[in-house]
Amino acid sequence: MLKGIHPLLGPDLLHAIRTMGHGDEIVVGDANFPASSMGPKVVRADGVDALGITEAILAHMPLDTFADEAAWRMEVVGDPAAEPEVCVQFQELVHKLSGEFRVVPVERFAFYERARKAAYIVATTEFRLYGNIILKKGVVHPEELYRV
Repeated sequence: MLKGIHPLLGPDLLHAIRTMGHGDEIVVGDANFPASSMGPKVVRADGVDALGITEAILAHMPLDTFADEAAWRMEVVGDPAAEPEVCVQFQELVHKLSGEFRVVPVERFAFYERARKAAYIVATTEFRLYGNIILKKGVVHPEELYRV
């Protein structure tokens, strides 16, 4: 354990978000997400749901304020207007920790294509369907570096 570091961030995930640069993206995938076949390095978060690990990431990683969009979720196949409860909770979490960003719905295969270009994929054991989110890292400003 370390002071000021969210307890769900294990060493591999902490390393991943630390090495990401501005504009890099990280995927949080549910238990059904095909993480190992996407291409990017997979960080395991077994026993952790997608909301918990997203909260841990956003506690330390800003979203990209220079981009029009910085967070995406997968659309419901066959019902693109639907918003599963886990997605509503993603939106609430993003607002709480990152500000007025919209979590944008993306068609399933377009979501997969975006995931293939991510810096990392976090494989969770989120059992709710559509518990997937992609986050684009923003800039950490000098005044945010140290907490006294």
